[in-house]
Amino acid sequence: VQLQASGGGLVQAGGSLRLSCTTSLRTLNTYSVAWFRQAPGKERKFVAVNGGTTDVTFYSDSVKDRFTISRDNDKNTVYLQMNSLTAEDTAVYYCAAAKRVGVRFAQVTSYDYWGQGTLVTVSS
Repeated sequence: VQLQASGGGLVQAGGSLRLSCTTSLRTLNTYSVAWFRQAPGKERKFVAVNGGTTDVTFYSDSVKDRFTISRDNDKNTVYLQMNSLTAEDTAVYYCAAAKRVGVRFAQVTSYDYWGQGTLVTVSS
């Protein structure tokens, strides 16, 4: 199983980016897919998750109302639309997938498959 994250880059504060996570998972709609991020020297942190069968979404408080996670199961792709970016959003962003995460959706250890990460740099 492969997850390929892309779409990162350099953007000015206040700008937007859309990240994509393309997977080889044949039944993507049955997986929960999440985005995490890791800033330099810091631990990997939860950003957002989309439940596969339920299509329920959750966001960390730091990105709520600015970021939107969505998916296109026909394209085997999950997106993270990021708006109103700030320097604090600078990090490597990872997508991750798992069949069942339940209430532990924000924990790194809940996910079985990970992408390689894409770097987002926000200049202030």
